[in-house]
Amino acid sequence: MGIFTRFRDIVSANLNAILDRAEDPEKMVRLMIQEMEDTLIEVKSNCAGVLAEQKKLERALKGARREAADWEAKAGLALQKQREDLARAALAEKRRHEQRVRSLEEELDRTRENVASFKDDIAQLEAKLNDAREKQRTIIQRRQAAESRFRTAAHVRRVDTTEAFARFEAYERGIDRLEAEADLVDSLRPRRPTLRDELADLEYSDEIEQELERLKEQLRSGSAGRNA
Repeated sequence: MGIFTRFRDIVSANLNAILDRAEDPEKMVRLMIQEMEDTLIEVKSNCAGVLAEQKKLERALKGARREAADWEAKAGLALQKQREDLARAALAEKRRHEQRVRSLEEELDRTRENVASFKDDIAQLEAKLNDAREKQRTIIQRRQAAESRFRTAAHVRRVDTTEAFARFEAYERGIDRLEAEADLVDSLRPRRPTLRDELADLEYSDEIEQELERLKEQLRSGSAGRNA
């Protein structure tokens, strides 16, 4: 079933309202355009038929006028020849053709009005169709822009959670390595003893000497005891 039921529905349709209510505006506007194009083809076909009828009536009217003029000329010729009976008959034929002229003129006027109406309908349909195509272009652009933003946002999130952290971790590992190398070099480098270190060495030496004297004293005491 079509979106529109007749030509006037298309012309009077509020495209924005229809698209706002649609679950899938892009699909809806595509269907609308298709129906408008089909309707436009039908209206143009009907208009072409009426135009052809108009041309036919114009030719018939031209012929009827020519016939009326011709019978009038024949009536005049008959009078010149003093043939009133033929003149009357010729005038009767002229009258018949004049009546046909009037009938054709009325029919032609109606046909021309129909053609004008069709042309107006075509202009309105084409304007509505152009409006729908513009809305379709806008909808497609908005969808493409939204998809592009989504892809960009997804890429940014992916970079934030992978590449950025990976680079940060690599940077930290590099710093750790530099610090380790610096500590190693520092540990291998000879250091000058500080004053604290030298005093500590003196204290250590004194303690060793005292311990040595204590051991000597023990040895001497032990030897004296055995000699006694």
